[in-house]
Amino acid sequence: MKLKNLFAAAAVAAGLCLTGMSAVQAAPKMPESISITYVKSPFNLQNIVMKERGMLEDAFKAEGVKINWRVINSGAIQGQAMASGDLDFSAVMNTASVLMAAGAGNPIRIASGVGHPQKIFAIIGKPGTDYSIKDLKGKKVVGPKGTVLHQLLVAALKKEGMTIKDVDFISMDPAKAMTAVLSGSADAGLVAAGLIIKANAEGAKTITTCEGLVEPNLVMAVRQAFVDQYPEAYERVVATNRAALKWIREHKAEALTMGAKEQGISIENAEKLYDWSGFYDVLTEADVKGLAADQQFLIDNGMMEKAVDVRSLILPGAMK
Repeated sequence: MKLKNLFAAAAVAAGLCLTGMSAVQAAPKMPESISITYVKSPFNLQNIVMKERGMLEDAFKAEGVKINWRVINSGAIQGQAMASGDLDFSAVMNTASVLMAAGAGNPIRIASGVGHPQKIFAIIGKPGTDYSIKDLKGKKVVGPKGTVLHQLLVAALKKEGMTIKDVDFISMDPAKAMTAVLSGSADAGLVAAGLIIKANAEGAKTITTCEGLVEPNLVMAVRQAFVDQYPEAYERVVATNRAALKWIREHKAEALTMGAKEQGISIENAEKLYDWSGFYDVLTEADVKGLAADQQFLIDNGMMEKAVDVRSLILPGAMK
């Protein structure tokens, strides 16, 4: 009987030991640091709020994970940085850039939604002109290559029976593009959000926006290797980004004040950009269809190397 009790006690002790080991093993594996973009333009309020309120830092404080904020405005360069492992998350990336990166073999995935803007991207003409898209033939047009703005230019030209070869297109950061247009060193520029408002105030008229040409979709993107290696950390970043949107909706006035300060614009204009941005966080089947349509456009216009399965780009937690 004593021997039987001894075996039972040993079994209980072994079970407790294994339970303890399981608890240790169950602790989520976390990276030493997380590299994520800080892109405040066009009007990336979730990104601004998440950084300004230290939300990611708080989310990973217990594990001592360092958050490295990277200012990389070009979607193409963001894709390259993720391909090399130098960047883990793009807090805001347009789906055109995601598709082009994926078509080039970059294992990039969509983690969450950000916005469905329409009026927030535009082509502007230099002050003193009243250009139409047709008038841009042979003219110098500046703006960021491999972005939704680039896609807008191609779509606008195509509608008028032209291609990108019909203009002198020079890749340039949107802020520099606005400066070039306002100084007259470029005929037209691809700009967004607050830059549109500022350019219009300086006499640069809007030639066209995305309406009727392109349906922009801004998303949060992540490199697949990070998801595979640190699934809990990936989920926590996405949850924090969504918490930022929830906070914005519950504290709109405070959020707009933050956004206005970062953009260097008035509260009134921040309100306008908020209305233009179409913020959201969970993708739907409509977004999948939009990705497929965008991919076909990019391939037809030589902006994407090869087709990919668009549904496979969307991580399960990103969809409804």
